[in-house]
Amino acid sequence: MTSKELMALSAEELTAKLASEKEALYKLKLAHAISPLENPMRIRENKKLVARILTSITAKQLVK
Repeated sequence: MTSKELMALSAEELTAKLASEKEALYKLKLAHAISPLENPMRIRENKKLVARILTSITAKQLVK
């Protein structure tokens, strides 16, 4: 998701998305620890997405 798409979401939706993406990141890291992933760049992409979501949540809180 791009930053523009994330900014269009509400705070509740962002919080739910953050929880699901953190869980997905945890599962990717666990799977990579057990056996190497086919595409380990997915971990980096997921970490960046979590950071974008956190940035969007912070921006929405500052606007209020």
